[in-house]
Amino acid sequence: MDMIKVENLTKEFGKLRAVDNVSFSVKEGEIFGLLGPNGAGKTTTIKMLTTLLQPTHGNANVAGHDIRKDQNSVRNSIGIVFQDPSLDDELTGRENLEFHAILYKIGKEQRERKIKEVLKLVELEDKADTLVKFYSGGMKRRLEIGRGLIHEPRVLFLDEPTVGLDPQTRRHIWDYIKRLNEVSKVTLILTTHYIEEADYLCGRVAIVDHGKLVALNTPKILKDKLGGDVVSLQISGGDGALEKSFKSTKWVKAVSRHDGTMDLTVEEGEKRIPALMEIAEKHNVKVDAVSLHKPSLEDVFIHYTGKSIREEEGGAMDSMRAHRKAWSGRRN
Repeated sequence: MDMIKVENLTKEFGKLRAVDNVSFSVKEGEIFGLLGPNGAGKTTTIKMLTTLLQPTHGNANVAGHDIRKDQNSVRNSIGIVFQDPSLDDELTGRENLEFHAILYKIGKEQRERKIKEVLKLVELEDKADTLVKFYSGGMKRRLEIGRGLIHEPRVLFLDEPTVGLDPQTRRHIWDYIKRLNEVSKVTLILTTHYIEEADYLCGRVAIVDHGKLVALNTPKILKDKLGGDVVSLQISGGDGALEKSFKSTKWVKAVSRHDGTMDLTVEEGEKRIPALMEIAEKHNVKVDAVSLHKPSLEDVFIHYTGKSIREEEGGAMDSMRAHRKAWSGRRN
């Protein structure tokens, strides 16, 4: 059963098309990821699916409800954990949960039962009556996720759930999200710009670039589609002639260049390295370092977008700044 069905969803802000004709579906109980840099359109997509923004074109159903025609039913069926912190630091963990439950008009007896269940689920029973301002970053994130479950939603949206956390805490949150999905069976859709997060957590991943969905499948299938090994050559100088020469070589399946590195997908990479070095030498290109590895989700991202996610982050931020500047100029 499809818990979410998105058809040709588009969102425009003036001349900027933030989400461009996106279509996908999410199965009941699935962990589904939207992977891309900041500014790729991930959060805008989530805001439309949670009825916080109206689509310019297209439509979607969430838990069987139309996001345009039946917004109240959508909102009653979902939980949201926003990218920015939204807890009240001057309340305890228990009080934050209770306030949220009251907003959803959950009766006193059921409210007390659900708060107890959620505190156990997020492993905060011993901190329930501590003010949130004394919580660590990881504890706050767990409480926010638990709060999103207090009214038993069918779908939980997580917008960059581990942004700003240290690597150790981030990994702990990943394990917690997986366990949460297994125990509660809730459908999870998350946005992330962390390659490892999408690879570890998600049953399927949609790669989003400049508002477009450019690839969608399980991380394993996406990596397997590249085939072979990835040989990375860190090079100094060189023009397009070397890249063209590599692309014309029969046993080179794919070539991409980013951050001063050329990645080549080849079969039997160990055996091909001497030949690759010889081709580079013929073009008077110095190879500073060579590495060999199996395709990763980062390689998949580079294959479909032509850039690493870090480079896309920079380009997306430049685009966002230019857009804000243009709007500022109009107002002035």
